[in-house]
Amino acid sequence: MRATRLKVTMSTPHDDPVDQRGKLDEQPFDYQITKDNRVLLFWQEKHIKTLAGTEARKFIDKIETLDEAEAQLLLAKVTGNFKRGNERRD
Repeated sequence: MRATRLKVTMSTPHDDPVDQRGKLDEQPFDYQITKDNRVLLFWQEKHIKTLAGTEARKFIDKIETLDEAEAQLLLAKVTGNFKRGNERRD
């Protein structure tokens, strides 16, 4: 079973009032679309969330229309508040 994995990268820095500290410039988010149209979301190469069904279809339709900076912002919003300060730093 082979899934499509797309790396979202930014080609140029931008002035985004939402990302004032520039954390999204580091391209921390990534996603993978599986054969069964589930979407696996990654943060710094770690799987953090899976989207399925209607939510996955909406995500796929939306992210295909965005540029790289907007895609990073969408990924950040979709993952929500997953960090609680207890993540391991490898």
